[in-house]
Amino acid sequence: TAQSVQRPALTATPRFAMTPIQQLTLSNGVPVLLVEKPGIPIVQVNLVVKAGSVDDPAGKTGLAALTAQLLDEGAGQRSALELADAVDFLGIDLTTFAGLHTMGVDLHTPTSKLADALDLMADVTLRPAFPADEVERAEAQTAVGLAQRRDQPTALATALLNRTLFGEAHPYGRSAMPVTVRAITRDDLVAFHRARFATGNAAFVVVGDVTAASLLPVLEARFGAAAWPASAGTASATVAPTRQVAGRTIAFVDKPGAAQSVIRIGRIGAARSTDDYYALQVLNAILGGSFTSRLNQNLRETHGYAYGAGSSFVFRPVPGPFLAASNVQTDATAPALTEFVKELTNIRTIPQDEVDKGKNFVALSFPETFQTVEGTADMVADLWANNLPLDTYNRYTDRVMAVSRADLERAARTYIDPAKVAIVVVGDKASQEAAVRALRLGPVTSLTVNDVFPEQ
Repeated sequence: TAQSVQRPALTATPRFAMTPIQQLTLSNGVPVLLVEKPGIPIVQVNLVVKAGSVDDPAGKTGLAALTAQLLDEGAGQRSALELADAVDFLGIDLTTFAGLHTMGVDLHTPTSKLADALDLMADVTLRPAFPADEVERAEAQTAVGLAQRRDQPTALATALLNRTLFGEAHPYGRSAMPVTVRAITRDDLVAFHRARFATGNAAFVVVGDVTAASLLPVLEARFGAAAWPASAGTASATVAPTRQVAGRTIAFVDKPGAAQSVIRIGRIGAARSTDDYYALQVLNAILGGSFTSRLNQNLRETHGYAYGAGSSFVFRPVPGPFLAASNVQTDATAPALTEFVKELTNIRTIPQDEVDKGKNFVALSFPETFQTVEGTADMVADLWANNLPLDTYNRYTDRVMAVSRADLERAARTYIDPAKVAIVVVGDKASQEAAVRALRLGPVTSLTVNDVFPEQ
């Protein structure tokens, strides 16, 4: 006779505790957040600046991104090619970035090359040349890339949804366009860098095989008061919250002959500072944030409409978007919308076994990011950028596991209302728009690619 198999009992979810974050300061007041990770001789050094595309001036959307792109295209006494050769010679990674609220420079280096690598990082951060020929090349390249979005359904859907939710004048709703990038001058880049890359806006996050005693002297020599005089700089713009979506609308962007339809459904979500942050993390895992989530199981596994479907809350200093999304085969456009609305409605009821599964998924997957020095640095930088306590992550598991079924169902009622969402579909109008209208989900507006990204 077959023996019964006894499934092992589950143990309590282990509590995550990261290595303590040490708070240091350079002579000019720039904070240094250090996490020591001895054993593997590598170091991640991230310079994070509180500035970004929210600070782009009117008519010049794309300035922050272009500034970041050009930081390492010639700096100090080196041309762009000489700088690239110096980076390759040391075997390091030196990258620049710009987002909505933060921008900066990231360095990944062997510990043995830290001092030499910081020399290059200091040039890129403090002494970018913004050569006229590189500015012209970068602008032309960026303008071409922006123009190509007209052929990219996902880019069309994302831009239109953001514009619908936040409005064209809002930093979260506007998009860089070829004309706004071409309007940027070298003087704009120099002035933006000078105003934003100031000690009062910046912090270092350092993770890796280094101690405070070995790190501070090499950082101070290149980024201390003698090299980088203290300055408050220009503070980043304060972004105003946006009014919630009032009803359900559908915008159908025609992409003739498209083999699939891009579906994006959104509304205003929550800020990073919300008390509901942990409940929303678990709620989203259940709805669309994992492979076994309701949306993915429905649209992929049950109906075969798509390779995947999901959802997310984008947490920012003020509420960002809540998004449900999938790219579905063309003939499944209307049926997929029906299933989306069904799942957004049904998420208000969550059985206890699904609650437990969602909490364990969020709690147990959380430590994964901290396996690398890059991931750890990004997580620490997020704390600084959002003015959160440095021990936040040590309480993460406890906060997640404390979420109750009542918390989740209340959060679902508060933040997910399928009757008040903006829906964007990019697909073949001739074959699909009539079926979408027949659903009677709300008023349908027919658009062309030119309505989203005008030819320029």
